Amino acid sequence: MRRIGSFLGEAWALTRPYWVSEERGRGLALLAAVVVLNLSLVGMTVVLTYWQRAFYNALEQKDATTFWSLLLLGGDAEGVWFPGFCLVAVAYILIAVYQLYLRQALQIRWRRWLTERYLADWLSDRAYYRIALTDPVTDNPDQRIADDIRMFVDDTLSLGLGLMNSVVTLFSFIFVLWSLSGPLEVLGISIPGYMVWVALLYSILGTWIAHLIGRPLIRLNFLQQRVEADFRYALVRVRDNVEGVALYGGEADERRGLQARFRALMENWWGIMVATKRLTFFTAGFTQVATIFPIVVAAPAYFSGRIPLGGLIQTSSAFGQVQGALSWFVDNYARLTEWRATVERLTGFTRAIRDARASEDGVRAQRGAGDAVVLEGVTLAIPGGRVLVEDAALRLEKGEAVLITGASGSGKSTLFRAIAGIWPFGRGTVRIPDGARALFLPQRPYLPLGTLRRAVCYPLGAEEVPEAAIRDALAAVNLSHLSDRLDEEDAWDRRLSGGEQQRLSFARALLVKPDFLFLDEATASLDPEGEEALYALVKQRLPGTAVLSIAHRPAVARFHDRGVRVADRRLAAAPG
Repeated sequence: MRRIGSFLGEAWALTRPYWVSEERGRGLALLAAVVVLNLSLVGMTVVLTYWQRAFYNALEQKDATTFWSLLLLGGDAEGVWFPGFCLVAVAYILIAVYQLYLRQALQIRWRRWLTERYLADWLSDRAYYRIALTDPVTDNPDQRIADDIRMFVDDTLSLGLGLMNSVVTLFSFIFVLWSLSGPLEVLGISIPGYMVWVALLYSILGTWIAHLIGRPLIRLNFLQQRVEADFRYALVRVRDNVEGVALYGGEADERRGLQARFRALMENWWGIMVATKRLTFFTAGFTQVATIFPIVVAAPAYFSGRIPLGGLIQTSSAFGQVQGALSWFVDNYARLTEWRATVERLTGFTRAIRDARASEDGVRAQRGAGDAVVLEGVTLAIPGGRVLVEDAALRLEKGEAVLITGASGSGKSTLFRAIAGIWPFGRGTVRIPDGARALFLPQRPYLPLGTLRRAVCYPLGAEEVPEAAIRDALAAVNLSHLSDRLDEEDAWDRRLSGGEQQRLSFARALLVKPDFLFLDEATASLDPEGEEALYALVKQRLPGTAVLSIAHRPAVARFHDRGVRVADRRLAAAPG
């Protein structure tokens, strides 16, 4: 019971923020409309049970006039006016259509709000980067944002409204059934409203058995979402690295890896199939028995003449409604297990984002007074604890150019990440002048999805940069042949060569005009002449920009004022 309470608390923690947000007005209005329409459907179902009684009694009595009036526009029957079936059907269809339409409108609004919130939290304070490095449990954030949020909103509304309908239906029909069933003598004891007690016992027994049979589905549905996401991610990895796979001839290995992930998916799916088969055996039988069970129970009263045919039909219908309401848990058990798995995955993702944003580990990048970038007491390690750089200090003055060198694996690129404030292993402080623009160009540039214009301007918005400036920057880095393709959408990270991508990243620097430019082997894919041309371009076009470069080729040293070498876990002035 404690675990159920904890789970419901987690589900409420995910649900509550939307209903107290700035969107609550429209959300509550839509929810109120959906609830009213749902209750209207329940009310119409109650009316239909009385209509059924009058209709079947008319059939039994061969009363054609009452039969046709009840079938068409309505009329008097048993001293009461009833609406005709045609009117009831039209009203029911209209209510059902708009109830579904408004519920879907609420779903998409709630999903949009949740998606925007999760995207903002995941991307803020570089939580996405820290989670990827330090939290192997929180897998596939893309699936949690794209699929789990959709499933959570859909299931929460469907199950919540379904439960509300069942409760209202139960209380609406329990009085009808109580009045219809009358007392039952058992061993000399009179049991009033015996059909209500029969429905209650039938449903409690069914719920208990369904839980015993279906309990394994909770774990299996949780795992299924994970293995599905793992398989999809592996396919995306192949798609995004087609050239590397092709050059290595790694198709056989990729196929083995994909098949292994799909086998894990299939094995878990077979587990779900077996568990679902067992549960369906019971729920299908439970539902089938429920269709005839009330007629069997009420048949003695009908055959004894205590109730007419219409009364028997109404009793059966009311029993079915009460039993169906009480059996809501049985009917929705499989979906409840999926909902629980979704809640657990979103709760874990929320916790991971919160912990990542609140973490004080790692080098902290701070904004403050001054006109230089300053590293103080910076110690860098890698996962596992091995220290790369210890108690490092460095000062990069405005307009200065500094070259960092060192052996591969000495910690140069890790220092680059630490200056950006994204490396979570270590300690120390990096101070950046308040208001200064810093731009980091890694060895492998990131090219976002979309047009070439967006890729060139990134991280600026494409609409912020005049087209003339974009064309000028492309020409300066020897990419003028791309100027007429700015509005083409393509997979530019695969369309452009490594050297072209690095040239494009320098075009970004010309557009951003940063105060501090950090280059991590940002020209490694270029020939020496091309590399020197880009460094000369930075000197010429960005004379006031401070540059901190990580590079291996000695020729670039002449474009820098001084050098720093990483060796023996220390930063020291480079010789010469």
